[in-house]
Amino acid sequence: MARIKKGDLVVVITGRDKGKQGRVLEVDVERDRVIVEGVQRMKRHTKVGQSGRGAKTGGIETIEAAIHASNVMVVDPETKKGTRVGIRTETVERDGVERTQRVRVAKRSGKDI
Repeated sequence: MARIKKGDLVVVITGRDKGKQGRVLEVDVERDRVIVEGVQRMKRHTKVGQSGRGAKTGGIETIEAAIHASNVMVVDPETKKGTRVGIRTETVERDGVERTQRVRVAKRSGKDI
């Protein structure tokens, strides 16, 4: 189970954007990288070109680049600070069948994420 998922609120713990918070927009599991909203912003220069429906506008656009997953921490829902993530297993009963379910837990407060 992934410790950081799409949509999580995370805080950057190292680098030039240290202390910034944002939502995870995308997770690349193979390269162990995440794209966080408002963090690691870069400028990309694009040429004016043609697309299938007509002219594409060019200029300077700002995009978020990926950062390594070890450089972010999930924000604890109770204390609003960065926390490590643990996994707790619990059994739930659905349709008369008991199943094992894994739940992500904030280690700082013990609350479910």
